Amino acid sequence: MCSIHLIHLKPFEYFEPATVKEAADLLNTYGSKAQILAGGIDLIPRMRSGSIEADYVINIQKIPELSYFKFDESKGLEFGAMTSLRFLETSKVLKDVYPALQQAIHQITSVQSKYIGTAVGNLCVATPASDVATALMAYDAKLTIEGTNGQRKEKLSDFYLDYRVTSLKKGELVTGVFIPKPAKGTGAAFMNRVRTHADIAKITVAVVIEVEGDICREARIALGAVAPTVVRATSAEELLRNKKIDDGLIQKAAETSVAHAKPITDIRSTAEYRTEMTRVLVRRALQKAFDRARGGKHE
Repeated sequence: MCSIHLIHLKPFEYFEPATVKEAADLLNTYGSKAQILAGGIDLIPRMRSGSIEADYVINIQKIPELSYFKFDESKGLEFGAMTSLRFLETSKVLKDVYPALQQAIHQITSVQSKYIGTAVGNLCVATPASDVATALMAYDAKLTIEGTNGQRKEKLSDFYLDYRVTSLKKGELVTGVFIPKPAKGTGAAFMNRVRTHADIAKITVAVVIEVEGDICREARIALGAVAPTVVRATSAEELLRNKKIDDGLIQKAAETSVAHAKPITDIRSTAEYRTEMTRVLVRRALQKAFDRARGGKHE
């Protein structure tokens, strides 16, 4: 432990735990006055601006058990909290098996941010504009959460409670992510709209569907930047399941997905635009995912 005072930052106590247990104990001791530092892409700027005040900063970068990347052909992919966005972006596993996630990371323009930033850190910021969270939610990702009361698993779709609010309890941190292996006949698509290539998305859509012939067996539609959290368009998903996919059904599902969008007007876009583009991008993403599923390609 040491005391650090960086320029423009309020002084804080700094820790470098060597194990997840040590990190969890520190979080349990200091509660809401403590912040986890992984890459620091979001944390440091917000501390400088004063939007976050941290009396204690817990750096988890030197915890060996948080650096892992394992792919099982039958089960799926697991990676740890210190896995960088750049590592994931350049992984052949993501390119071949989880292309919508690879695309979501690839379109982040700052390579430096991708080398420093982590996927788990991105998720824990809990912004609805996270392209990474949107793609992972469409892949039905689960989080591994560890704390002073043990380990638990939670679907990413249940992790977000409100704007920048997660289900993490006192003394808990996210230690890893699991993404199930897509079934045969799965297709995926990722789309977003931005003002400039480097800007945060106005709206993001990720779709993963599983088909058998022309029949949709499973569908997941995730929407980002159109509600206080990233959300699943569950009513549209239900509409698609076990139905023969055609242009009419895709259009109806796109229309239905709008009910899950509760957008706001801000400096990036208007609520009206986001509502309309929800309909448009869901339709386009569904069509692209369906075409890829029928072609037998995870791309």
